[in-house]
Amino acid sequence: MLKTAKLTPEAIRDTQAYQQLGLTADEYHLICEQVLHRLPNYTEVGLFSGMWSEHCSYKNSKPVLKKFWTQGDHVLAGPGEGAGIIDIGDGQAVVFKAESHNHPSAVEPYEGAATGVGGIIRDIFSMGAKPVALLDSLRFGEPTDSATTYLISQVVAGIGGYGNCIGIPTIGGDMAFDACYQKNPLVNAMCIGLLNHSDMQKGQATGVGNQIIYVGAKTGRDGINGASFASAEFNDAKETQRSAVQVGDPFMEKLLMDACLEVIHEHHASLVGIQDMGAAGLVSSSAEMASKAGSGLKLNLDLVPQREADMTAFELMLSESQERMLLCIKQGSAAEIREVFDKYGLDAVVIGEVIPGHQYQLVHHGVMEADVPVDALATQAPVYQREKRRPQRLDQQSATQFVPAITDVTATLKQLLQQPTIASKRSLFETYDSQVQTNTVVRPGSDAGVIRIRQTDKALAMTTDVNGRYLHLNPRVGGEMAVAEAARNIVASGGLPLGITDCLNFGNPEKPEQFYDLDEAAQGISRACQLFNTPVISGNVSLNNESNGEPIYPTPMIGMVGLIKHLRDVTTQDFKQAGDKVYVVGATHADFNGSECQKMLTGQVSGNLFDFDLATEHHHQKLVLEAIQAGLVASAHDVSEGGLITTIAESCFGGDLGVALTSQLPAVQFFAETQSRFVVSVEPEHQAAFEALMQETVTYLGVTTVADRLWVKTADQTFDLPVSEAKKLWEGALPCLLK
Repeated sequence: MLKTAKLTPEAIRDTQAYQQLGLTADEYHLICEQVLHRLPNYTEVGLFSGMWSEHCSYKNSKPVLKKFWTQGDHVLAGPGEGAGIIDIGDGQAVVFKAESHNHPSAVEPYEGAATGVGGIIRDIFSMGAKPVALLDSLRFGEPTDSATTYLISQVVAGIGGYGNCIGIPTIGGDMAFDACYQKNPLVNAMCIGLLNHSDMQKGQATGVGNQIIYVGAKTGRDGINGASFASAEFNDAKETQRSAVQVGDPFMEKLLMDACLEVIHEHHASLVGIQDMGAAGLVSSSAEMASKAGSGLKLNLDLVPQREADMTAFELMLSESQERMLLCIKQGSAAEIREVFDKYGLDAVVIGEVIPGHQYQLVHHGVMEADVPVDALATQAPVYQREKRRPQRLDQQSATQFVPAITDVTATLKQLLQQPTIASKRSLFETYDSQVQTNTVVRPGSDAGVIRIRQTDKALAMTTDVNGRYLHLNPRVGGEMAVAEAARNIVASGGLPLGITDCLNFGNPEKPEQFYDLDEAAQGISRACQLFNTPVISGNVSLNNESNGEPIYPTPMIGMVGLIKHLRDVTTQDFKQAGDKVYVVGATHADFNGSECQKMLTGQVSGNLFDFDLATEHHHQKLVLEAIQAGLVASAHDVSEGGLITTIAESCFGGDLGVALTSQLPAVQFFAETQSRFVVSVEPEHQAAFEALMQETVTYLGVTTVADRLWVKTADQTFDLPVSEAKKLWEGALPCLLK
């Protein structure tokens, strides 16, 4: 780094050194000829490489993101701030966002996952909110080799290690396994916070003469230019690029969080703006804060707290050392703010000020290291209209539905319960503390995690969902299904869906077929969000998720939060007592393409994705929520991977209850993954009222029993096995694979 830092502007031009930092020749010439009207020095090239990376600028995805539905009566802050905010009444709001840490986790799984959690927590408390819950959405290759099992164990340990130490419960998430994620795992983290409207913050630096104060950990050489690393295509050579991965310290983050919230709550008159130093480090936080305020900014890099000697301006600005925040404070209030951070043993140093005009200036060792228009960094990256072409794989699909030929449905169910994507994840998520803060009402393992809101009768339900296999077969409909499944999980928990955040995990957008996947999925997501009244309020884009030219499945993770209006409405998936009536909401069809059953029996997913109707989905969800709020439902579980029989089995496991059910469906359709369905149980005294409300949307199946027997008689075969045996297979599969 030091050698390259000594390159003259002419040498950078002649050697094309800017390309090593992720800038194209066209982008470099744009900077020279239209932005600066001169050659940039090495530090300036670094600033642009970080800020113009996809991770920071969304230069390939902005045209797609504009298609999202972001409106809504209750949205207080949408995309563009550190996190989105939705009003939940009584002067309170919920704050949430998700972020991806895919490439860092592939290279250094423990630190990659841990710092992903740390970064998303900072996004939440920078808005003035107290973080109250974490979720994660993980995708791995098949857990059949030592490299993958090591990756899984380290990612899970990193998430648990950071969240547990900082004292925020991890209460939900989702995990799936497919070969396409073997070299490029997906590690998406979501954080939810609560705030009072009066505490809402913005990341801005306004008021000439106001001071810029750096707080938290010292800056080192970890994660330098990580934003560009995260924005590039992945390959075997990059697997050794550990210098681009940050190192986290959750204990320091806890101190930083508490100190920042104290400033927000008790010194708000002195605070102008606050922002996390996330991707692209000090440059992104400072340039974005100034640009949002229409201000100029001057920083003295000699004052930046450093833990390593002889750091260059480039390194100081592009380091992604963790546990750091940037504050803009009113002139003359530095001593007051410093006193707060001193109490927590943290650095708090004035490193610059807001200046007249719109320039962004950096001084290091008395030399002006950078002098560029602030908006050029923060908002004026080029935006690319990428070519879109329907992928060949979609045109080569069979139009017919795969129909499995199954002679022994009980044996097939046993096999299905042991598939990694369906099997219990308890052995992994039990390493997470889900009870800290003592607000958790529903722990991991049900359709959604639930936390109560103290001093109220309300609760929040939260989930992460997406099935990449569905999007692989039809990206637009698969996008609709991802939102629908998230909403089903919220509704099954007794909640009204409020809004979503997303992590758009896709391949290289410069390849027309992969841009097609991204654009189509976004349109599907937007259509579903509008129907469910769940605006997109935050999120991130993670592109170039491919290894050695092979992309992952299109995997736009949907994180959704819902409001449970009364604690009595909290509902879980477990059958509650023997003698309750069991129903399925929604019709079942022979829908197998993209299903867990198809993958298990054929080793792949293929064919046209089965039909899906958003209006039907919305209608069923409204009815189920109405039934729950009327007190008619004892348990509810959405039907997803593995179909109806898997949903019934999982509903038996929590309370160790059996079932005696009868259906007119052929047995094979119990493995179908038709959408818009729930399995619900109802106490006998509520049966008439429930049926009157639901009418033709439900089919009665039978009753729960005390017997250790999962018995389902269908039109042509019978599922018959002990619940205890099914549960043992389901719970034991992953620990066995991961040994």
